[in-house]
Amino acid sequence: MAVRSAAILLHRRGTAGQEVWIAHMGGPFWARKDEGAWTLPKGLVEEDDVDELAAARREFAEEMGTPSPDAVYVPLGEFRASSKTFVVFAAEADFALAELVSNEFELEWPPRSGVVRTYPEVDDAGWYPVAIAHGKLAKGQRPILDALVRLLDESGSD
Repeated sequence: MAVRSAAILLHRRGTAGQEVWIAHMGGPFWARKDEGAWTLPKGLVEEDDVDELAAARREFAEEMGTPSPDAVYVPLGEFRASSKTFVVFAAEADFALAELVSNEFELEWPPRSGVVRTYPEVDDAGWYPVAIAHGKLAKGQRPILDALVRLLDESGSD
């Protein structure tokens, strides 16, 4: 079965135009990186997941430590990146996070050191204007923002 990842893309109208909610990838590899080191809250669609939106909302909660907001989620499409297919659901919501509490993963770091450490999947998250978020997102996820901008243009949002 092909690897599928389900993602939530929150957006809102900010003072500088459209903003999106993105998260900085956790772990030592990404620790000192900014450009290309951010992601949409997302995770794998499990074999027994029959509802990909439910999977996206579950993964958002695991990475943010709080449920995704109650909103109208619109399928934005499927996007191929990093040998995965991302199925993305967008929603307009003015989301605020009191505290980021991400799930964690274990990694041997430094490589071949024998030392296994625990790291959060994401270590920061926030609202960014679309133009800034475009540079921060991993390159393979940037077309997702382009699709959101097209959708908002078609619907008459700024």
